[in-house]
Amino acid sequence: MKRFLIVLLAGFILLPLATSSFAGGPPPKDILKGVFIEANPASNTAVFKKDGSGETLTLIIPENISFEKVKLQRKMLVGLDKHAPAPNTVKDISIMFMTMTTTKVVALIVIGLIGGLLSGFIGSGGAFVLTPAMMSLGAPGAVAVASNMCHKFPKAMVGTYKRFKYGQVDLKLAFTMAVTAVIGVQIGIKIQKYILNHWGNAGSNLYVSVVFVFVLVFVGGYVLMDAIKLSRGSDEDKAAGAGPAPFALKMQKINLPPMMHFKVAKVKISAWITVPVGLATGMLAATIAVGGFVGVPGMIYVIGASAVVASATELGIAFMMGAWGSIQWGISGLIDIRMTLLILSASLIGVQLGALGTTYVKDHMIKLVMSAVMLIVAVSRGAKIPGYLAALDLRAPLTAGNAALLESVSFWALIAALATAGIIISVAMFIGISKDRAEKKAELAISRG
Repeated sequence: MKRFLIVLLAGFILLPLATSSFAGGPPPKDILKGVFIEANPASNTAVFKKDGSGETLTLIIPENISFEKVKLQRKMLVGLDKHAPAPNTVKDISIMFMTMTTTKVVALIVIGLIGGLLSGFIGSGGAFVLTPAMMSLGAPGAVAVASNMCHKFPKAMVGTYKRFKYGQVDLKLAFTMAVTAVIGVQIGIKIQKYILNHWGNAGSNLYVSVVFVFVLVFVGGYVLMDAIKLSRGSDEDKAAGAGPAPFALKMQKINLPPMMHFKVAKVKISAWITVPVGLATGMLAATIAVGGFVGVPGMIYVIGASAVVASATELGIAFMMGAWGSIQWGISGLIDIRMTLLILSASLIGVQLGALGTTYVKDHMIKLVMSAVMLIVAVSRGAKIPGYLAALDLRAPLTAGNAALLESVSFWALIAALATAGIIISVAMFIGISKDRAEKKAELAISRG
């Protein structure tokens, strides 16, 4: 076992060096990151100061770009038109950190509360709701991902502690998964930086949305079928369904040393089976700020933990890889600390309520909430994809009517996801608490009688 952990830790240390050649170089010349320090509408030019080097360039602002987009002393991403006749001609301008308004502040607090509720209830960091929500409010994809990961690890720490007290966290499984998850985080960050540097915010937004839709539909659909099967089955079927999944039982039969015994999860399995689950969890966490909806199903359907233990253990994994990812994103300067603190302030309350709710509900209810929210959020992100494709000139521009319709679908689908999560969890908690109190009263009456 010691040799296995040494190999994993060595890979964690050496991976950044091995991958530096893939995405660690400077941004290409047609993507600039920095601030505008001077604007001259009369000559259609603006002076731009690049991050890092401090080099200044005089950029040409074409007529199709309004000078209102040239915000002085604001962190910006600027794309240059490689096909323009004049050098340094701007193709697009994106604000790295969105302007805060009262409405956005209130929205972020509400979103953080529901995200925390989801985090404590299903074990995921709630980022599959939070990241799309921040993007819908105007945050670029990379900034939403980075800020989300930064808020995740202190919230996950609180959730881990709460659920550890309930005896639901398998610390040994969490550490084993976290080692490979951190390696996955490093790979995911490299991929996201590469896309951001080469295609700007539009490319990052498209990548985040496409991955969201694919993974949400695949995982959400599978979990939903499993939840429906358990909820409709007989008591015997539910008891059987509460045990390890069929695929997990096959994985547990593979005798590939070192073998690990996880006491809380009640699983004995080869340590190597945990590696792909951990890597996928970390890669998605760094790429789209979501790892839990892969980590939790992975522990349920591949490793064989119960939904309650898997969701609790994922919080411990989220804490460790969130801390590492935050350091990496912070060095890149992509964390919006305002969004991070607003979401964190509310989610710390929600995560404790969600963790409390798990003590009163059955496994299939956790799976139902997870799948329902995933599928609805997939609709919200999918509606954004045509616009991102148009921004990258990968399809014809959208008409004003179509753009407004897709924006409306994306917004209301996200609202529906948030409402669904809040309602299902609240109702499940209310019913569970009511039944628990009724059972305790009945037991008390019997003991007295």
